[in-house]
Amino acid sequence: MGNICRSPLLEGWAAHRCADSPVAFTVDSAGTGGWHAGQPPDPRAVAAARRHGVDIAGQRARQLQHDDFQRFDLLLCADRDNLAAARSLAPGSAHPRIVLALEWCGVKRGGEVPDPYYGQERDFDHVCQLASEAADGLLRRLASGA
Repeated sequence: MGNICRSPLLEGWAAHRCADSPVAFTVDSAGTGGWHAGQPPDPRAVAAARRHGVDIAGQRARQLQHDDFQRFDLLLCADRDNLAAARSLAPGSAHPRIVLALEWCGVKRGGEVPDPYYGQERDFDHVCQLASEAADGLLRRLASGA
């Protein structure tokens, strides 16, 4: 996908939580498609994040790159389509580190972050809530050393 709605929200919440955490990590987001590369997040995603105290306005979309599989220890995917697309681009050794975000973060087994692009304001707020929960779960899991 294009990296202008869900991924920027997930990145924004993780970075927001990381700022107050004893666990240090680097966060970035990328789309499996490149059609939005260089663009800011969707204005509705920016507004939803802002309503919840998170600033994602400075982010710019980018496409997943081959070196991301070496650069990052973990790649969290919003849904099964992006999971499959990321794994199709990755070397086989990286596959275990490419996971569903909500599942890995302990929010919901097999859970997917719904794409709010064709939805309403409440859909972006729902994704913000999921991203907040995922960020909390990410920090808990990283702090536990898992």
